[in-house]
Amino acid sequence: METLKKVVTNQYFPAGAVLTAVLLFWVVAMLGGLSLLNNNQPPLTTLTWMLFVYAAAVLTPLAGLLAAVDLVRRWRRDRAAVPAASTPAGTAGVPAGAGEPAQPAQPHNSQPQASQPQTSQPAPGKPQRPGRQEAA
Repeated sequence: METLKKVVTNQYFPAGAVLTAVLLFWVVAMLGGLSLLNNNQPPLTTLTWMLFVYAAAVLTPLAGLLAAVDLVRRWRRDRAAVPAASTPAGTAGVPAGAGEPAQPAQPHNSQPQASQPQTSQPAPGKPQRPGRQEAA
């Protein structure tokens, strides 16, 4: 029971289940899953089955592609996280001084300081052609 809980709560389970279902659908289809169309069935049953198969044939490749992309994305993220976690403080390959700020840290006060005025420059705009005025 504990193993089942681990499998179901695994981050790869939803995408893996979808990908497995898509592959199973296509394997069954290749092995004669459309044999229901050969039987003598009422027209409404045949039409319903055909619509189901058509929808599944259109949607399963999309679902399989999304599941595969999700699995690869999660696998790459986990693989990239392992080396960063094994190095001290996550500084593998970082040159000395690269993580230091270029300017000294400013104290965080709840009130702005009056000695340092905040001035902002307007963004340079598009030059106006002569004879035209901008609407206010």
